[in-house]
Amino acid sequence: MSSSNMKGKDLVNHHQGPLSVGAGSRSLIIDDEDHNNQHQHQHHNQNQNLNQNQNRQSPAPLSRYESQKRRDWNTFCQYLKNQRPPVNVMSQCTPNNVLDFLRYLDQFGKTKVHIQGCVFFGQPEPPGPCTCPLRQAWGSLDALIGRLRAAYEENGGPPETNPFASGVIRMYLREVRDTQAKARGVPYKKKKKKRSQLKAAAAAAVLVASSSNTSAGSSRFPMQSPS
Repeated sequence: MSSSNMKGKDLVNHHQGPLSVGAGSRSLIIDDEDHNNQHQHQHHNQNQNLNQNQNRQSPAPLSRYESQKRRDWNTFCQYLKNQRPPVNVMSQCTPNNVLDFLRYLDQFGKTKVHIQGCVFFGQPEPPGPCTCPLRQAWGSLDALIGRLRAAYEENGGPPETNPFASGVIRMYLREVRDTQAKARGVPYKKKKKKRSQLKAAAAAAVLVASSSNTSAGSSRFPMQSPS
């Protein structure tokens, strides 16, 4: 074989080698792109499933009332645990423990309650300062007892032994309301006023109905003029 033929074969083989490698490299690139696309698709599906699971598992945000009720319940339970000896809220708590808790809260109150000897006694807006104590407002205590009464039953307490629904607690709240009303000159007669207004409206409605019935009866039987 001549040297010219050998050189021709070497050139052919030389060109065929890189061309075959080039075709293989293109197929590898295509395979890698497919693999990346599949991986991204799977990753996207995993993220979607994770977000859906989180949405299912995450509870709805508590309302302002529910959040306050939970804080009040935790505060009361902690108060009982700090007693010596500690008191179990479900098996040992009595209305007396609730009364002690309400009196304990008075030290954090911001409502001025004038005593009998104070010159500002009975004034809703005193013109100057005095040394009368600060107490929890009656409205705040009443709302607190309502939340604790509900929380006690929601946590498994039986309604018939609910210490927050005791008559002793209702009597204490009534005394606090009357005392603060006298000391601050705040009347609590809104309910009576509403009832009197309802009675007056009902009486007026009866009068209107009776007058309309009378006029309707006279129209049914008109007087006939003599012929």
